[in-house]
Amino acid sequence: MPDMAKVENIGEDADGQRIDNFFFKRFRGVPKSHIYQLLRSGQVRVNSKRIHADYRLKLDDKVRIPPIKVTPSGPVQSGGKRVKPHLAKFEILFEDEYLLAINKPSGVAVHGGSGISHGVIEQLRLRHTDWKFLELVHRLDRETSGVLLLAKKRSALVEVHRQIREGIVQKRYSVVVRGKWRNAQQNVRLPLSKYVTAEGERRVAVVAEKNNERKALSAHTLFTLIKNWKNFSLLEAELKTGRTHQIRVHLAHIGYPIAGDDKYGDFELNKRLLKGELGLNLKRMFLHACKLEMAHPATGKPICLEAPLTDELKLFLHELNDELS
Repeated sequence: MPDMAKVENIGEDADGQRIDNFFFKRFRGVPKSHIYQLLRSGQVRVNSKRIHADYRLKLDDKVRIPPIKVTPSGPVQSGGKRVKPHLAKFEILFEDEYLLAINKPSGVAVHGGSGISHGVIEQLRLRHTDWKFLELVHRLDRETSGVLLLAKKRSALVEVHRQIREGIVQKRYSVVVRGKWRNAQQNVRLPLSKYVTAEGERRVAVVAEKNNERKALSAHTLFTLIKNWKNFSLLEAELKTGRTHQIRVHLAHIGYPIAGDDKYGDFELNKRLLKGELGLNLKRMFLHACKLEMAHPATGKPICLEAPLTDELKLFLHELNDELS
């Protein structure tokens, strides 16, 4: 068979990207193991030379792309005919040539996987096929709503990640917890570790730093009291670190589980809220990314992205004011 390989010049959008990630993004229907095999065998070359999977591309690099068969993705009907996925419309909070910020709804994953074919990032890429680059700057849990930031240029992604590492980016969340919060402000510094349950579900737990069986990552959250009711409290949570499920696990560990949290919360209370008992109605977790502040990656000017509470969360607060004040 003739060699169907092609050579592609690397532009600004891929400058600094790892070669394996470059191929993962380009060939989404191809198993990662096959991509790594192509890299190991030398079928993928940069500037006519063999490279390792962790090689970072540079502007004007010439990448040899060998023939790769892509498996089509997307929902398939029982008759085998592929159908176009339904693409949601997201509320845009901010957009320019560098960044896109949306108000992510609760119940929508930020990316596909674990049985989810199309998350936010996949849907946006399908809707905007003319965009050369689009990547998540950070993540939100599927159940969490609010500000979600994406980068439309690799240079913007790299710069915002630098700001996150250096603590320049400030992320704040609105959260309602079970119980009457006591302190006006409270710092919670508890290390976290990931683990897998007997059922195969991924979870996070607070662990002692001396526990060598699990790798503990430092985690710091600042909680500010906004309002108290008899059995609930409204807090603002500011992330000082960005660990998986950090706010949820910190609050559950100190005895203030988030209302509606189906992983770390008060399951009996959640059932009563779901049924509308206690004069309250809540069918989701009350955790909302309300504000993100940072310096613009290109201009350096401060920007503040804010997402209003959803109608369901507003209604729950009104019910708390009416029934439990």
